[in-house]
Amino acid sequence: MPRSLLKPLLILPGLFIPGLVMATDVQTGVDAEAQLPYWELRNREMSLRLVQRLPDQSRAFFQARGFSSEHADLIARSCVFQTVFKNTSNLTTPSPLEYHLHDWTVHYKGTQRKMKVREDWKQEWQKRGLPMAAQLAFEWALYPTEQVYQPGDYNWGMSVFNLEPGSVFDLEVVWQQSGKQHTATIKGVECAADVTLAPRGSE
Repeated sequence: MPRSLLKPLLILPGLFIPGLVMATDVQTGVDAEAQLPYWELRNREMSLRLVQRLPDQSRAFFQARGFSSEHADLIARSCVFQTVFKNTSNLTTPSPLEYHLHDWTVHYKGTQRKMKVREDWKQEWQKRGLPMAAQLAFEWALYPTEQVYQPGDYNWGMSVFNLEPGSVFDLEVVWQQSGKQHTATIKGVECAADVTLAPRGSE
């Protein structure tokens, strides 16, 4: 878990509205509810928060929904984050926000790769013969591949970055809002290590 609770990592000018520079910055800290590290990209019109999920959390979640230990472990060791994306332009200049995860790029050790989205997992589960009920539970738990948010709308779900536990990567995020395409990078995102933590309050 990072020792710093809240610090700016990156400031990207380049989002413009007439007469004003729309600054987009990235902050990291500890999510109050999850008590795990987060990385958040935000400006006056949107916010995107990635919160670490421990592999054991994902194992337990999917085993409770009919997944075998093998299949739950495959997900858990693929770098899962809880993702919350909000259109906050209702507080400024209302504008729909649109994204497509295929436009986002994971930068890892000098390579570029794409996220493992719902459609990729669907092919994987069909090949492995996962029961349909479990496939549907997984699809609804995963963050949507593409969506349009009206001002004030938001959504959340699990995002999978297909990296080993403990990996550190940069995420290039692309979205459309206010008639423009925007790009910003969240640097130094860290997949949770595959460790078992003591329950809260224990020594």
